[in-house]
Amino acid sequence: MQAYDEYMKGIVVPMRKELTESGFTELTTAEEVNEHMSTAQGVSLVIINSICGCAAGLARPAVREAVELAEHKPDHLVTVFAGQDKEATAQMRQYFEEVPPSSPSIAVVKDGQLAHFIPREEIEGFEMEQVRDAVKQAIEEAAQ
Repeated sequence: MQAYDEYMKGIVVPMRKELTESGFTELTTAEEVNEHMSTAQGVSLVIINSICGCAAGLARPAVREAVELAEHKPDHLVTVFAGQDKEATAQMRQYFEEVPPSSPSIAVVKDGQLAHFIPREEIEGFEMEQVRDAVKQAIEEAAQ
């Protein structure tokens, strides 16, 4: 299994960089998730990243553009990677217990409380601009 894990880690590097090079901080452990969620004040934009096509063509471009276009920028940009950083993803999902697990997905958290959640069902099959606009609107509403 070690060879498979190493192969998958190599495959996801560009998928991780797409967000980290846009200012997102990766949370790769449950402890990092807990630290962020317990101390972050203001608005956090959280993306549960994924290796799937709707993450590549929709979710990641949408969040990057939404942040650029938002009048009120989120205070924090964070990401966990479903299927890769399993403990971190499971821990982040504990903060959104009211919604079923979904990846990719996008959450807007204000002062540690879920303000808006966009599940895969509202990403896959939509135009990137629709997802971007939904994210931008959620950021703006949380900032008020």
